[in-house]
Amino acid sequence: MDTTTQTYLNHIGSKDGILQNEAYMALMSATEKHVDWAYDVWGDLIEGLTNKDNKVRSITSQILCNLARSDPDGRMMNDFDALLNVTRDERFVTARHCLQAIWKVGLGGEEQRQQLLAGLTQRYDECIAEKNTTLIRFDIIQGLRNLYDQTQDENVHKLAQTLIERETDAKYQKKYAKVWKDLA
Repeated sequence: MDTTTQTYLNHIGSKDGILQNEAYMALMSATEKHVDWAYDVWGDLIEGLTNKDNKVRSITSQILCNLARSDPDGRMMNDFDALLNVTRDERFVTARHCLQAIWKVGLGGEEQRQQLLAGLTQRYDECIAEKNTTLIRFDIIQGLRNLYDQTQDENVHKLAQTLIERETDAKYQKKYAKVWKDLA
């Protein structure tokens, strides 16, 4: 890993918001493609998922989601539950940032995709008792669409349709269906 990347990783936990945001942007950009340093930082990022600072939890969860494409050993299979747990974070903004990025786990391979689909189905069902149910469900449906657009996996499309059909409120069912309108 180069020293610039290491510096950015060190700045994730910075109290200086400018440094932290710069690190976030640079690391998100770097991890949009395969990187060879994923396992050098994997453990630290997993620890960051439970950091007392919600911004650190948000940043580390999103970077981990991006690193799924750099995970040939399948470590995400063991750490997915910790990542999915961030989608339940006490700070909704943190939970939502993770939820909007978690679909990228499905880019890591077929096993990871199946684990992701199961986790998102569970999350879709359990969020019914939460304050922001409709936002959570919308983000899940949008994430499935993003994954489908990247993989063309028909199982992703079928799951999205199934989840949309489970919605009992016609207004929200229609809203979720719009995400898939061109494929319906």
